[in-house]
Amino acid sequence: MGEPIRRALRTTNSSLRWTPDLIAARDGRIVLLDCKGSMTSAASRRHVVERAAVVAHLQLVAWTQLPLYYVFDNLDLLDPHDALGRGQVGPASPAGSGTPYLLVPVARSLGFDEVFGIPQEPAASAA
Repeated sequence: MGEPIRRALRTTNSSLRWTPDLIAARDGRIVLLDCKGSMTSAASRRHVVERAAVVAHLQLVAWTQLPLYYVFDNLDLLDPHDALGRGQVGPASPAGSGTPYLLVPVARSLGFDEVFGIPQEPAASAA
């Protein structure tokens, strides 16, 4: 979505406000990815996800029947179910929608390679 639409959606309660950032495909497997830059506290070692986004993403997963992952700066992954089930409700923030955030210990997240596998080098062709 273009920036004018994103800006307008921020003023609504529509679930479209939390549309994932990327759709990726590999070997016929499709996943939705929501990038969470600067959403990990170095001091508390917890990832942060807005609770309203998690609720919207749970609905999106049910509707699309596609997996969705939050990808953090260190390539840790969480899915919306993990964030809801493993996170503790944090304080409401004036940033974003103003809804509380879920705080999830880094130790509870999955590694990128654990979910998606390690990329294989292409086989060298015989000349």
